[in-house]
Amino acid sequence: MTMNLNQYTDISSDVQNALAEGKPVVALESTIITHGMPYPDNSRMAADVEAIITQEGAVPATIAIVDGRLKIGLSIEEREALAQVKGAMKLSRADLAFALSEGRTGGTTVAATMLAAHLAGIKVFATGGIGGVHKGAETSFDISADLEELGRTPVIVVSAGAKAILDIEKTLEVLETKGVPVVVYGSDTMPAFWSRQSPLKAPLRLDTAENIADFQKAREAIGVVGGMLIANPIPQASEIPAEIMAGYISEALSRATRNGITGKAVTPFLLSEILTITKGESLVANIALVENNARLAAKIAVALSTR
Repeated sequence: MTMNLNQYTDISSDVQNALAEGKPVVALESTIITHGMPYPDNSRMAADVEAIITQEGAVPATIAIVDGRLKIGLSIEEREALAQVKGAMKLSRADLAFALSEGRTGGTTVAATMLAAHLAGIKVFATGGIGGVHKGAETSFDISADLEELGRTPVIVVSAGAKAILDIEKTLEVLETKGVPVVVYGSDTMPAFWSRQSPLKAPLRLDTAENIADFQKAREAIGVVGGMLIANPIPQASEIPAEIMAGYISEALSRATRNGITGKAVTPFLLSEILTITKGESLVANIALVENNARLAAKIAVALSTR
């Protein structure tokens, strides 16, 4: 496999060898490490997720910027250091190259991770939840760059749907406009991150990793460009019911408004506040859904490698 790497990029030997041999690889983002969870939970989660992908027969490739280098695949030492770093940037398409040129360290969002994964030739990416249309976006215009990236970059993104702090209905509308297929795995209902169900119907449904791989192969065959979103409901034993989460989210949004939180700071602030409000329950659910997504992403990567 040809990789369009450059002078700013380091690819780990494990990932490079797997890609060269056509073996399945799963990309992982790093804002969940730098901005999504406190230490040491973030470190344990990152190690466990990589282990799950390995157990399922794929190679994990955690992506981050470390001292101005785009890392595709982190060593254990690099991953542990990233989990403890203070003041890391939260990087999307707009500022990824800025961090490279200025020698900065940062976690990659869904958009930046998709970009880097495609650069390396990685076709499948596991995350917690994608960004999307924020509540009140009709006046704030606060819409995540993740949606634009899904419309342009051919990577399969496995998540538990859009983060429940967002306007999921408007997020689905934008994805439809951009031609992004949204496939719910094994359910007729769109999940809502910490919750298995939302009021919204699944745009598409597939029940096996092999079906998803076949769908992607058909898209490639007819020349459809852009990504695919797989919405994978959180395991039932780990979910927080949507009606309960709605109250927690409302309180967190009120706190964000009172504190004047805007832009990139909104999502980390809300996740932190919800962690406090739920007395840690949201973190337990978050870890469970990330692990669940990693397992499905690895199965999809394996299925793609055999087709």
